[in-house]
Amino acid sequence: MKSVDVVIPNYNYGRYLRGCIDSIRSQPVEELRILVIDNASTDESVAIARELAKTDPRIELLLRAENRGAHASFNDGIDWARSDYFLILCSDDYLAPGALPRALALMETHPDVHLTHGKTLFLAETAFPSGQIAAPPSSAAWAKQDGMAFVETVCRSGRNFISGPTVIVRTAIQKKVGHYKPTLTHTDDLEMWLRFGLHGSVAQTQTIQAVARVHSVNQSASVRTLKQWSIEFEAAFRSFFESDGANLANADILFRHARHALNERAYWSAIAQFCRGEPGARDLLRHAINLRPSTAFLPPFSYLMRRTETSALIGSSMRRLGNRLRTSVLSARSSH
Repeated sequence: MKSVDVVIPNYNYGRYLRGCIDSIRSQPVEELRILVIDNASTDESVAIARELAKTDPRIELLLRAENRGAHASFNDGIDWARSDYFLILCSDDYLAPGALPRALALMETHPDVHLTHGKTLFLAETAFPSGQIAAPPSSAAWAKQDGMAFVETVCRSGRNFISGPTVIVRTAIQKKVGHYKPTLTHTDDLEMWLRFGLHGSVAQTQTIQAVARVHSVNQSASVRTLKQWSIEFEAAFRSFFESDGANLANADILFRHARHALNERAYWSAIAQFCRGEPGARDLLRHAINLRPSTAFLPPFSYLMRRTETSALIGSSMRRLGNRLRTSVLSARSSH
């Protein structure tokens, strides 16, 4: 079995840290190193990390005197890594049993695959106090995709469909790809996956590879609106195509696909919000039109046509829109 390095960024997640580490060191991997990077936690994190490191030589500690943020931890972890394979696992998540050997077996068999990812089980904090889940199968079915096809798929979707806690990569390729970008607060991982697509294939499994705890202080919880998320995603795509992806022959086309995908989602979400009388609909619609100005005159109906619930969605939206317009007309008449 090849060697694996796992980096655990941590800040005030002492209540999760032991379970996270246990989920890693229980993986049947012969050569394993774990680096806990603590960003000046004020809870019991450091004491727990030191206790575990004393009893397990595979655990190393980087204990900061000040909080330098998640990106510094990610990038210091990349610099520290030297094993064959590499994983960043935040301390409020944990690996499913057998996750590492499943991914390593695939990458050992397919040398062109440099990034693997799987399914994440999202559970509320109180739903799994023991920090354990039933063991998935020892083997898994994998779908492999050529790197450039992967990049196009991501751009056409305008989404990040890769779950970070499940991502296991080849360390040598991670070194080539480089560091995470601190300017991308919430979508640095999406931009990173796109860079990996330039270097080789990507493989995905529907087997659960990790568990993510859902709680009020998740980093993603700080992004409150669809407009905010859309801006974050657009920034990741723009960053990629202005740097590593700039020399692709079809870079302009791919970036346009990404912006169109973001536009479609924002546009129809704005229409739905307007029909429900929710605040922020006009602001979201302006953002959608900024992504794709032509939709100010011609709505992106192709998005609806691709959805399985199209008929119900159109019918419901049109009824609500009709009711809103009818109410507006009656209100205007009564005012004269």
